[in-house]
Formats: sequence, structure tokens, C-alpha cells
Amino acid sequence: MDKRYEVFCLVDRHFYEAPERATARLGGEGHQEGLYETARRAVPQGWFSERFGDWLHLQPRDAVMPPQGWKVHVSACLDNADKTAAKVWDYCVPRRIPFKFVPAAHLLYLRNSKYAGRHSSGKFVTIYPADEARLRDVLTELGDLLAGEPGPYVLTDLRWGSGPLYVRYGGFVPRFCDDGTGAVVPAIENAEGRLVPDRRGPAFTVPDWVTLPPFLAPHLAARNGVTLADLPYRIESALHFSNGGGVYRGTDLRTGEAVVLKEARPHAGLAADGADAVTRLQREKDALDLLAGLSVAPAVRDWLTVGDHRFLVMDHVPGRTLNSFFAERHPLLATDPEPAAVAAYTRWALTVHGNVERAVAALHGRGLVFNDLHMYNIMVGPDGTSVTLLDFEAAAPAGDGVRQIVAHPGFVAPAGRTGFAIDRYALACLRLALFLPMTTLLAVDPAKAAHLARVAAREFPDVPAAFFDEAVAEIEGRPGAEVGTPPRAAPPAPGDWPAARDSMARAILASATPERDDRLFPGDIAQFAPGGGLGLAHGAAGVLYALAETGVERYAEGERWLLRRAADPPRNSPLGLYDGLFGVVHALHRLGHTPAALDLASRALGEGWERLPVHLFGGLAGIGLVLDELAADTGDPALAVHAGRAAGLAAERLAGPPEPRGHRRAGLLYGASGAALLFLRRYERTGEERLLAQAADALRRDLAHCRADRSGSLLVDEGDRLMPYLGEGSVGIAAVLDDYLAAAFAAGRPAEEDLVQAGRQVLPAARLRYYAQPGLFRGRAGMIWHLARTGAAGAAAQIEALDWYAMAYRGELAFPGEQMMRLSMDLATGTAGCLLALGAALHRAGDAGDVPRLPFLPHPRHHPKTRPPSA
Repeated sequence: MDKRYEVFCLVDRHFYEAPERATARLGGEGHQEGLYETARRAVPQGWFSERFGDWLHLQPRDAVMPPQGWKVHVSACLDNADKTAAKVWDYCVPRRIPFKFVPAAHLLYLRNSKYAGRHSSGKFVTIYPADEARLRDVLTELGDLLAGEPGPYVLTDLRWGSGPLYVRYGGFVPRFCDDGTGAVVPAIENAEGRLVPDRRGPAFTVPDWVTLPPFLAPHLAARNGVTLADLPYRIESALHFSNGGGVYRGTDLRTGEAVVLKEARPHAGLAADGADAVTRLQREKDALDLLAGLSVAPAVRDWLTVGDHRFLVMDHVPGRTLNSFFAERHPLLATDPEPAAVAAYTRWALTVHGNVERAVAALHGRGLVFNDLHMYNIMVGPDGTSVTLLDFEAAAPAGDGVRQIVAHPGFVAPAGRTGFAIDRYALACLRLALFLPMTTLLAVDPAKAAHLARVAAREFPDVPAAFFDEAVAEIEGRPGAEVGTPPRAAPPAPGDWPAARDSMARAILASATPERDDRLFPGDIAQFAPGGGLGLAHGAAGVLYALAETGVERYAEGERWLLRRAADPPRNSPLGLYDGLFGVVHALHRLGHTPAALDLASRALGEGWERLPVHLFGGLAGIGLVLDELAADTGDPALAVHAGRAAGLAAERLAGPPEPRGHRRAGLLYGASGAALLFLRRYERTGEERLLAQAADALRRDLAHCRADRSGSLLVDEGDRLMPYLGEGSVGIAAVLDDYLAAAFAAGRPAEEDLVQAGRQVLPAARLRYYAQPGLFRGRAGMIWHLARTGAAGAAAQIEALDWYAMAYRGELAFPGEQMMRLSMDLATGTAGCLLALGAALHRAGDAGDVPRLPFLPHPRHHPKTRPPSA
């Protein structure tokens, strides 16, 4: 579960939405309501202000900020934030020091909430001193003004004294570089003038080439003086981190017994009721004291304070959390589940659920509501079926009319449920999740429970009918609900083509917001990064591309929106194929807006694209492919030169020894396979044999990061998981591999049995019975696309199973996005990607237009040089 997504669920019921949009919705003209009084002040004369994300920036118009240096962060709590902001404003403005601050209470709450990023926790104000002398003045003078004001500890920084000021060295202006794994991250310049990642880990560090100012040395010594060395416990490993603190495994040095230490940071890790981590840890201790003597909860050993942090020490409970059993036990993670395996899993799951019900009943017998039941909070013992409940920080006495303050998105009860009903709802969700772990969909539409129950009952025929019937009745709050009840006003099934195509198109267009500048269609949270609402992966370009490829009637207003935004793209927009401007170039060209595409390409070529990493998603491979096609279609020799330059740079950077497994990502989007695709398409354009050899080398580089699972399917090994997917798994490698083998065969190259065998080994990975998500790059739609493209068997079964995720939006067919907590219309994660995959699979000879294609991966029927050998 990616905790970043939860805060994007707070504004809109159907779609991920930027949290700062809540501020805009609070007010009318000027959007002033909901802001701090300080944020409503008039901009000082000679200054300018700008809202960017959840920050309000203020800077003198004639100020020139250095690109990097020592910055000051000011921490604040919800009840003293506006007062703190006013003091910072009054200090910085007369001294002409640029600064920014979080302008609204709900945005500060989100920064300090339990699952907010630890790298940004506590940062309420950022101040940009021009040099070290001004830094010392700010820390000394402003530190005196804010002395005694409370605030969360800023983990990335060094604290100045005991007040709310913190300091770290980092970037002042946005600059980016490759972090060594293919991801583009914020950057600073090192001593050699080279951009390197601006590290923002949850610990204070100083870059190697930077000297700590002498006046900070005593504060560093004070920080290093706070340790756990005097405790009677030895911490051996970290089990979990959140913004509220950590959970650690350790040993009681007095007895040698294993223990768990849970840490709480003051003023951080806020829950929905505003309680910080320390308050919630106190609640957990109270709950465990109430349950003393029961075997369903860990026993308390100690309660202590180190520095400002509170620690609860508990007995270590042996076993594994319930979620960890899924990958190794679930029978649907196979191409053709064995009936015996399905039956064995059913018996195990029913036993475990019965034990969880009895554990919850024991809590209720002591008058306690658990209030946060989900798979990660259930420890299964070494015997494989006994259970212990973990994490009681949300637990509360039933008599308090308790409501949920923290909850897993797949188990969160409706707002009207209180007391024991909250736990009953979670137990009902657990009935479904043990067999079909897709209950996050219920956050969008609780009526989806009946559909999931029907699917689960079909896949697991030995489950008693009442088991799912009772779950649906509890979830929907309707007594007597049955699994067999037909769904309400269901949209067409995904395989009902072209009715499904038209329904998905209507859903996409119904979601459009052409009045907004940041995005046209709702999609993944990545669209809220600079320029994210434009690109192919998550923005308007990708949706319009999919609509056009599948033969839907042109959306003229949407194309005008994209043309307008392409003419003036947001500051700091990425450049790549899927994340940025060259993807917009490609979409505009495919839509027939070639002059606009050429204009945008010309401007993007002046943005230092050669420094980008190799990969397809946002790097040289994708840019080279766009330039290569545009050069061929327009006859512009300068674009062809740039395309050749991109291929040459990619070959140079891949020429070194292969990276160790896990150091660099493999696959179509972020691995060497994207470069292989560029080399292959350039070879087809130029006939240069070396490009074909470079493509083979790049593919082998990615295949070296793959290994076979227990069934023999070849998957990308990411260390803690094996990935089959089109975007970051083995299926994406196989897609390029198929095209390479066909081109190599046509060129008369000797058979390369290792590559042929690899392509065949990947195919079973595209036929699994269960995938966690529907999306094109990380879900079932990508498997549909690959199977349809290869002509191999299995596409029909995957199309039928895509209906598992189907949702209704305004009565039309739509699909959830990444994490499945909200719908998405984008290409990478949502409805547009499912539309494109279904179009590729269900297009028939005689239909208008070519088979819908993924960019630069056309169907073999319309690309005769690439008949996939794996077919």
C-alpha cells in the first residue's frame, strides 16, 4: 500500500485530487476563505507571491536567489501556525529575505498526518538566507522571536537549540537529475559542478563537499548526544516507519527475550481527531492494559521517554502479518489454478477468519473497539492459523461513541458506523479480501461488494454461500443482501465491443474539466507534479491519444485545451515521452497538429534533454523515438540528427558493465528495454547493423534482472517481489524482445535461442488468474495488450476478468487507478489504458483504422517486419 495516495482521497469521492484544492473550494472570489490570516495579507510592495502546490511563496521582485545553500525550516502545530507565520513574515519582509509557508490549516495537518512523508514532516515555513552570515542572523534573531513555540521535529534537518527552527543544506531552485535507478529527482550541484540527488532522508546529513558552519557545531553535538544507549533494550531492526515514529524489534538485555519498541514523536503523526502520535501511543497502552491476560494482544513491558520521544515496549509476537501470506498461498496467482490448491486455500482462509472473529469478540467482551482491523494488523502465528491483533493506537472503549480516526482504505467503515459496528464492517471486508483483495474499491462504491462477492464465490466454489452473503449485507448496510442479486444499472462488460468502447469514452468525456489549467482528465496523483496533467502517462495527451487510437469521435474542446497548454507549458515540466513535453509532441503529431508539435519540440530541445537518463518513460529512449518518427514524417534532417544523438548517448551510457540486480530498474519504462526499442526503430529507419546488436545487448541487460518463479514464468526480480507487468515487469521486456527477434530473423541473423526462450518464458506471466490492478502498465490491461499483440492464447480470459475491476461513473464503464482507491481516466493507470488495450485485442479486420497501438509498438499486422516469434 502506497501511503502517498491517501491524502489525495480527501477532496473528491471519485477521483484523486490535490489536497490544496480543498482550500480553493472553501472560498469564492480570490479563494481567501480557509486560509490563515497571514496568507490573506496584501503582497508587500516590490514583492511577488505565488501559490505552488501546498506552499505560498513570497520573494522580492529584484532578488536573485542562489541555486542552493543553507535553508531554514520553521516548524509549527495547528494551533500556533498562523501566529508563527505572522512573526516570520514580519521578520523576513523588512530584511528582504525570500520565504514560503503553508497557507492553510488543513494543508499543514496533511503534512503532519500519520502517513505523510517523513521528509516533509514539520516543515511549515522555509526561509532562504543569501549566505552563511545571513543564515546565522536568521537563526539567532528569529530563533529568539519564536522561542518556546511548539512544533513537530523536522527529521531531515539539524535543530537550532530547543525551538522550532531547523536547518539543512539543499536546493533553493528546482533542478533535477537521475538518482541512479532511472528516477528523476530534485538535485543540487556538487563540487565538480555536476548535478547529484538532493538527499532528503529522515536524518540530518551534510553533503561531502559542504562544510558545516562552525556556529552549527554545538547543535550537531547536542543532537548526537541523545541516544538509546542507556536503555535496558537493544534495538536490532526497524519493522515499520510512519510520520508518527518507528516500530523496532529488539531484545530485553535483562532477560534476553525478544521485544517490540514502538516510538511516538510529539506533535507529529496526526490522526483525524487531531491526536498526535504520543496521544495515540498512550491510548494504545491503555487498551493493552485493559486486555491484559488475553492471548489476542501483546503484553506491555515498559513505558518510557527518550528526549521528546515516547516509547511503548511490548512482548514480541512471533509469526507474520496476514497480508504476507497472500503471495505464497493464494491459488489465483497461477495461470490455471489447481482445484486442490483452491480447496486447501479455502479451508485455511475460513479458519483464519474464524480465529480473527473470535479475537475481535474477545476485545468486545472487554468493552473495547479495535477500530483499525485489516490484514497488516493481524499477526498469524507460526502454526499458520492462530492470530494475534496488533496496533491498538486507534482502539477505544465502546461507550465513548467511538468513530474511526485512522483506517486502512480497504477496510474503512462508512461515516455512520460507530462502536462495535466499525469492527463488524472490517470483518465483513476481510471475508472478501481473503479471497479477492480488492476492497479498496468500496471506498468509491460500496455496492461493488456484491460484485466482488459473486466473483469470489465463482473462483472459490467451496466457500459457503452465507459467508459472502453476510459480508455483503454488512458492508451495504442492507439486511438480506445476496450474492446472486444482479448489479444496479451495470455498464457494458469490457468484452462487449464496441459498446464498451463507447461507454468508456463517455465516462472519460464526462469527467473532463476543460475549465481547469492543471489537468483536463482526472488520473493518477502524478498529474499534480509540474506538467503532469499534460503528458502521455497521466495527462491529457495520453487520454486524447487513446481515444483517437480506438476510433472514438474527436474531442475538439480537449484538443484545444492541449494545444493551449502546450503553447505555454507549466514551469519545470519534464521533457520525456511519458512524463513530459515530448509525449505531448507525439500526441499532437498523431492527432494531426504537426505544426504545434514541431513548435513544442523545438522549444523542448533547448531544455538540456541530453542530460536525462536512458529510459523510455522520461529519458533519452522516449525522446529519441519521438524525434525519429517526427523526422521521418516531416523530412526535417535536424530532427533526425537529434534522434541519432539520443541513440548514441543511450548506447554510451549502457556500454558499461551491467548493474547489480536491484541497483537499476528493469523493464520497458525504466530499464534498458526502452533503449532497445529506440535502437530497433532506428535500425529499421537506417539499416545500421550495429543498432540491432545494441538492441540485443540492451535486452540481455534487462533479462539479467529476471528470474523464474515457482511455476517457471520469467519475471523481473526487484528483490522483495517479482514483477510481470508491461511497464516495469517482464511482459514489457518481452514486447520489445518479440520485435527484435522478428527484425533479427528478417535480417538473416543467426537464431538466438536464449532470447527466443526468454520470450516464451514470459508468456505465462501474462496469463495469471489474478492481478492486483487493472491498469495498462501495472495491471491486467497490459497483459491483454501483450497477449493480443503476440496472438497467443489467453487474451479472452483476461478480457473477461477485467470486469472484476469495472466501476460505473455516471452510468458508464470506468476503471480504478493505482492503489484502486479512486477512479482514473489516464493512460498509464486508468480507463484510457484499459480502452487502448481492449481496442488492440478486439479490433477486427475490416474495422476502421489500424489496430490501436502503444507508442512505437504497433501491432504486427501493421508492422510486417515484426511478427512476434513467441506467437
